Amino acid sequence: MELKFSPLAYVPFVSVENMIRLVKSIGAETFMCELADEIEKDFKRWPLFDKTPRVASHSDVGVIELMPTSDGEMYGFKYVNGHPKNTREGLQTVTAFGLLADVDSGYPKLLTEMTLLTALRTAATSALVGRHLAPKGAKTMAMIGNGAQSEFQCLAFKAVCGIENVRLYDIDPAATAKCAANLAAADVNVVSCKSAQEAMEGAEIITTCTADKQYATILTDNMVGDGVHINAIGGDCPGKTEVAEAVLRRSDIFVEYPPQTRVEGDIQQLPEDHPVTELWQVMRGQARGRTHDRQITFFDSVGFAIEDFSALKYVLTKIEGTAFMDQLDMLADPEDPRNLYGMLD
Repeated sequence: MELKFSPLAYVPFVSVENMIRLVKSIGAETFMCELADEIEKDFKRWPLFDKTPRVASHSDVGVIELMPTSDGEMYGFKYVNGHPKNTREGLQTVTAFGLLADVDSGYPKLLTEMTLLTALRTAATSALVGRHLAPKGAKTMAMIGNGAQSEFQCLAFKAVCGIENVRLYDIDPAATAKCAANLAAADVNVVSCKSAQEAMEGAEIITTCTADKQYATILTDNMVGDGVHINAIGGDCPGKTEVAEAVLRRSDIFVEYPPQTRVEGDIQQLPEDHPVTELWQVMRGQARGRTHDRQITFFDSVGFAIEDFSALKYVLTKIEGTAFMDQLDMLADPEDPRNLYGMLD
């Protein structure tokens, strides 16, 4: 017997294959530029959103998290994991999927892969913050940690902030070689370095993106000169840091959502009352960002649900009227809403 479903039963689904096709049709750099603009628009209406730290289930080897938010009209969430040991087993450190729903009815509007999309939105967010906080006219970035996120970060800073030179370092030379090879076709000058210190030579922007779940010190106090912007994205859960406390104390620190960042970010090393500035306030002109040439600005990035919400909305607008999606019969929709059991008859 062939089962027939009403149109209300179907939800647009973007598979990994279709996400790749969508990004390639737009262009990765254009995709991240447009997504950065969408994230900024949502940050500027920050007070409208429901906000809560992500719901995390930690284990000895990693974390599984749910990241929900709503602007009152749409509701979105992302499922995401972080398991640094996965790469040794041939698996991704991070995998994710997400859903966007209509608040008025509760019906889903979009289901999509978010492993690739998270990489794009993380880089878009970093570059967006760089647009507000990096030294004016910055042309060189150090990329310390050359894993799955590194190419996205380099391309986003190139597209959004005008970076022309990237200096790469990873404790695994194969990771640096991979990143350099992937960036070979990009219009950016790539230098592979043998140490983090070497990578930072002449860099006005320093991005750290390491994966090990430990209290690490990728940047020591003597490595960081005045006037730089630090984009620290590797510390994203309790017990995981990248930057020496002394660097933090010399910096003006900017965060997405303090209740989450104080638990998960590099500032977990600092007292609860250590001053930080929320990025949405900078973007709305309610707080100051970079104020002088010798200032060290520090973005303690942990990722927040509103960024994923922006990414989900962006994808939904981009797939309308295209073949970059499938329709999933995901919802039970009986002719009589009170007779769900009747669907079994």
